[in-house]
Amino acid sequence: MSPTATLSLEHFLDGGFDLRRQLADHLALEPQELERRLPLATESLAAAHPGAFDPHKAEAFYETAVGTGHLLELAAWHLSSADYIADTLRLQQQFARGQVLDFGGGIGTHALAAAALPEVEAVWFVDLNPENRRFVQARAERFGLEHKLRCFRDLQAPELPSQFDTIVCLDVLEHLNDPSAQLEQFAARMTPSAIALLNWYFFKGFAGEYPFHFDEPELVERFFRTLQTRFLEVFHPFLITTRAYRLL
Repeated sequence: MSPTATLSLEHFLDGGFDLRRQLADHLALEPQELERRLPLATESLAAAHPGAFDPHKAEAFYETAVGTGHLLELAAWHLSSADYIADTLRLQQQFARGQVLDFGGGIGTHALAAAALPEVEAVWFVDLNPENRRFVQARAERFGLEHKLRCFRDLQAPELPSQFDTIVCLDVLEHLNDPSAQLEQFAARMTPSAIALLNWYFFKGFAGEYPFHFDEPELVERFFRTLQTRFLEVFHPFLITTRAYRLL
């Protein structure tokens, strides 16, 4: 069976592209132990958060402190929110082509789905967490997509193309201490006809349930000023938080 058929929306809705089995194998866990840990993953990861830490240390936190806990937390979210995420995959199908950057791609759902699309030449998966990169690389090999999907720590890797035709950045911007600067970096790396698929949630929650998010008013205002001066929104029909943008 081809990767396109294997990584269909139906396959995702039926189990997140075989996520449970692949995660259990990767973490050397028995299926029963994985099922025990998944419902606790979000709380466990939040407990590892250092609280009101220096924003400039956030990068180190995501790279070294979260470890495999981030894999479990992301897996729990993708499995419990499959209908919502399926719409983001439909949106990606509509726009993804050429050279695709998946920035902060987590467990690789969108990177794998993009790599299976015939319109996509290559997917460049960028994520600070080495555990995420190892897992996504293993998943790509499992689906026979290692020739189209490569994993890197950051955008400074010399192997990456200078420009991208599609950028996917989902549930990442609110974790950055300068999301406005990240938008500028994206704009500098987009081809004239490129599309960026973005979402964000600059809010720590009414009860502090999202301790990983930055929500300072000045930071958020700078972000929206940059967004509105550098990008134009492109309409899409899906009722999701993700938006599509092209350069102004």
